[in-house]
Amino acid sequence: MPKPWIILRSPALWIALGLLLLVQPTLRAEPRVRRVLDVAPVWSGHPVHFALLTRGSRQFVAFYDADRHLTVAARSLDSDQWQFQRLPTQLGWDSHNYVTLAADGDGQLHLSGNMHCVPLIYFRTQQPEDIHSFERVPAMVGRNENRCTYPRFLTGAQGELIFTYRDGSSGNGDQYFNVYDPASRTWRRLLDEPLFTGEGLRNAYFHGPVRDPAGVFHLCWVWRDTPDCATNHDLSYARSRDLTHWETSGGDALQLPISLARAEIVDPVPVQGGLINGNTVIGFDPQGRVVISYHKFDAAGKTQLYNARREEAGWKSYQTSDWDYRWEFGGGGSIGFEIGFGPVTAAADGSLTQAYRHVKYGSGRWRLDPQTLRAVGPAPREPELPRMDLPRQPEWPDLQAQAASDLGHGDDPGVEYVLRWQTLPSNRDRPRSGPVPPPSMLRLYEIER
Repeated sequence: MPKPWIILRSPALWIALGLLLLVQPTLRAEPRVRRVLDVAPVWSGHPVHFALLTRGSRQFVAFYDADRHLTVAARSLDSDQWQFQRLPTQLGWDSHNYVTLAADGDGQLHLSGNMHCVPLIYFRTQQPEDIHSFERVPAMVGRNENRCTYPRFLTGAQGELIFTYRDGSSGNGDQYFNVYDPASRTWRRLLDEPLFTGEGLRNAYFHGPVRDPAGVFHLCWVWRDTPDCATNHDLSYARSRDLTHWETSGGDALQLPISLARAEIVDPVPVQGGLINGNTVIGFDPQGRVVISYHKFDAAGKTQLYNARREEAGWKSYQTSDWDYRWEFGGGGSIGFEIGFGPVTAAADGSLTQAYRHVKYGSGRWRLDPQTLRAVGPAPREPELPRMDLPRQPEWPDLQAQAASDLGHGDDPGVEYVLRWQTLPSNRDRPRSGPVPPPSMLRLYEIER
């Protein structure tokens, strides 16, 4: 049995947290590594996602150090020297407990992470871009903040800073959205109720919001009934212009909170139907129609990639792949992903392509038939990020390379940054009984394109 090639860290952050080469912006030329900087030795016993944020001429990295303490590093882009600040929270063995960063319009930094069904962990600086002024803020709005997971910072339609998280647990949770007021330095609910409610019976794992050229935000999600990832079902969709008022793909208003009964169902995939959280993405065809990519079992029980498109008569799902392989997954905790893919992408000439990775069939990029969305052959290779090889450790052959792309951007549009480090694979969020490798060096790659 081949080894799974990527680890589930957070379903809400799948594009940012995995499939790095598949979802990087299209590059205009072959990129090259211009500089590599060591940041610090980091924990390597299991994967958990780090955060990189470039803001103008400054750069910030949030990570778990060699002793698993949450730490923030900062530098000016014209300097190789990092400053460090350790924060008072420490990682256990849970790969869900990633960390994320954002900056508001005044330059104050916001950080959240190390949460899986625990009280809110949130820090904010007291001075702009000053990591030494981070202070823990015990509450945002003070309600539904005792069982938090999957923190995300978003940018709203008017540039406002938004924070979302799940309150509850896998199979029993609601999704809340808060909005920040920089003048009063306080948070309030963006929505008076959750966007999604599991009604005590399930929870929603969502992808997005993805904003199209017209300014519309698109979300897709799956429902999950229990901590067992085989209980995902019913691929669903909603859209909004302001992240406050939501509607179906046909323009009908959705009553909030969205429950299973109120949701627009794209594909009614049943429990144990081969649908999993963390593997749904949103793309668009040349006419700007929404295309949702996901996988499920075909009639023969094989796992296939499907693309569902919103057409005049409603959603129509097309089988894109023809794989002779069944990915049998189940259970709780972080698992290895054997299949992954990027969104359907429209080129300037109207052609459609889609990148994929498969534990049996390798990786590549397909050309898609614009009518049937089936793979009809290989697509020309797009310029990819250059190789960023990490040192081999023969005594630890199971080490895997981890990567984090930039949550922001610098002043130079021709430069991008990527973090790389190594860890053992996930252990279903359980402590390892044997030894763990020595700390891995966290490296920052500066890439010119």
